[in-house]
Amino acid sequence: MRIFGGIDELKAAVGSQLGVSEWMTVNQKQVDGFAEATGDHQWIHVDPERAKHGPFGTTIAHGFLILALVPIFSKQVYRVENVTMAINYGLNKVRFTAPVPVGSRIRGSFELLEVSDVKGGVQVANKVTVEIEGSQRPACVAETLIRYHL
Repeated sequence: MRIFGGIDELKAAVGSQLGVSEWMTVNQKQVDGFAEATGDHQWIHVDPERAKHGPFGTTIAHGFLILALVPIFSKQVYRVENVTMAINYGLNKVRFTAPVPVGSRIRGSFELLEVSDVKGGVQVANKVTVEIEGSQRPACVAETLIRYHL
């Protein structure tokens, strides 16, 4: 866990690797819950029997589920103190580069790309890479935007 005492310390770290989260196993219950929440019940995600004979040999996680796990990874990697709040501001770019079979272990690595002044605080751009254990290709590469308010 990397802890920044404030915005100045965060700005000084631009261009650095912030760290890597712990491994997390993606399970069918998570995938099914995400399908319920989003209405995306495509068989490649929620029908293990049919998926056995499909292109991936098993069910796979939704790409947006993998993206939704980024805040969990982030909380394990770094924290900024002496701010009043942090909000997700959006994404500049997202690519889902490999499927995540249910039962796979994934983790997130973070690189601090930019810290820009905005009204009331700063905007942080991080490059987040979600790795799949044993895979050459990551599941997801995204540039996330977080606003820290003072």
